Amino acid sequence: MSEEQKGEVCVLSGGLAISREPSFEVTWRAVDKENPRTWPVWYRCFVVAATSFSTTIVYVCFYHERQYHTKNSLDGMQSTFKSSETVMLLGLTTNLFGLGIGSAVLSSLSELYGRRPIYILSVFFFGIFVLPVALAKNVETILISRFLSGFFGGVSISSGPGSVADVTNDQYRALALSCWSLGTMNGPVLGPIIGGFIFQYLGWRWINWIVLISTGVSLILMFMVKETYAPALLRQRTRKLQKETGDLRWWCRFDHEQTGLQILKTNLIRPVRMIFFEPICVFWNLYIGVVYAVLFLCFVAYPIVFQEHRGWSPSLAGLGYCGIGIGTAIAVISEPLIRRVINLHPSDPSTGRPAPEAAAWAVCLGSVLIPIGEFWFAWTAKSSIHWILPILAGLPFGLGNGLVFIYATNYIAGSYTVYAASAMAGNSIVRYGLGGVLPLAGSKMYHTLGPNWAGTMLAIIEVVLIPIPFFFYKFGHKIRLRSPMIMRDIGRGVSSK
Repeated sequence: MSEEQKGEVCVLSGGLAISREPSFEVTWRAVDKENPRTWPVWYRCFVVAATSFSTTIVYVCFYHERQYHTKNSLDGMQSTFKSSETVMLLGLTTNLFGLGIGSAVLSSLSELYGRRPIYILSVFFFGIFVLPVALAKNVETILISRFLSGFFGGVSISSGPGSVADVTNDQYRALALSCWSLGTMNGPVLGPIIGGFIFQYLGWRWINWIVLISTGVSLILMFMVKETYAPALLRQRTRKLQKETGDLRWWCRFDHEQTGLQILKTNLIRPVRMIFFEPICVFWNLYIGVVYAVLFLCFVAYPIVFQEHRGWSPSLAGLGYCGIGIGTAIAVISEPLIRRVINLHPSDPSTGRPAPEAAAWAVCLGSVLIPIGEFWFAWTAKSSIHWILPILAGLPFGLGNGLVFIYATNYIAGSYTVYAASAMAGNSIVRYGLGGVLPLAGSKMYHTLGPNWAGTMLAIIEVVLIPIPFFFYKFGHKIRLRSPMIMRDIGRGVSSK
């Protein structure tokens, strides 16, 4: 008997040595109804829509506060709690830190216990901690609750792309991610628009009540979503076969060979390790983090430009974000055209499909559009210039951001299929870490430099970073081959392409 026939010996956490015979490996069959990628199309679309809705609610809850960065619009909360603007803005900072930490912790746990239980628990507790904000009697309650709601809300943002990758094939992943992004990318737009009208006519507390009601709907949807994470499903099938047959020789490649504490430690540390040691994550996290930070500061600028300088009401100023919303929508609906361009690229010999780097050309296009929109907005922000021009600046800006987030996410999810949630969690740590301190500095920067020069400075930073996606487009395949985790998955037979 050959070594391959004998199989390899695996020592489980209980100390029992089990021979891993190839004939007893549990994997997906050719036609397997339990494989999420073979579920009915309508149900897979439902999974994408449900996770997108849950993520959108988190974004709406987060971004609606950005409209209240100006002195006038903060009066509601400031007058209630007799606090300074800086103290009130700390709620945004704590919320961002919560999002970053929660993304790392809970998303990593989803790779251990499966996505479904983590989604349900996170949505439930997200709603629980929105409630104290609506009923808050002091600032401390708001700061603590904002951190905790962000902590539990972060999993929807970072695990969403992983769930999409779970239920879609490589050919349609970009389309599915685009559909998922339709709500999430416009969360920053919907938040200020919805929040502006509610704040003006019902008060700031009612914004949280609306978010809480929407979270209840999200929780119902999450109960209707089945488990999608392949390793969790295969582990469940393995345990079932072992129980039914009484034969412990059944195994799958995702069986744990560590104790529960070791597994938990590995899954919590993995996102941080990927930030510093995975070449793809190092470069993409840097680029996406800065793009996100500039997007954050742009949302600080809008209420200053439209409310303070032009004297618009909070509800009317919220409509100023429509340009960005339309731009991101264009990025989503243009996916079929972009996919055609991607398919024109040479095929990877190992997969027969275009290499993942083919999607990076869309990021390259977005990297150019973002500073164009930023320059445009910066120099049309003066009140003497017609209001339609700064709103139209949101079109290239929103389109560029949409292309960057959709196709950079697609590249990361496609590269780290099994560990996509951890990769996105690490990305979230960088993004929200950079953004966490900006609420305290962004408003002062725009008031000190003025929208013209503040926007110009941000646009220049974006221009300096343009070479990063172009470098990936040209040399990304070589960087992927230097990734220990990707090569490990290829060795297992889990293609990352």
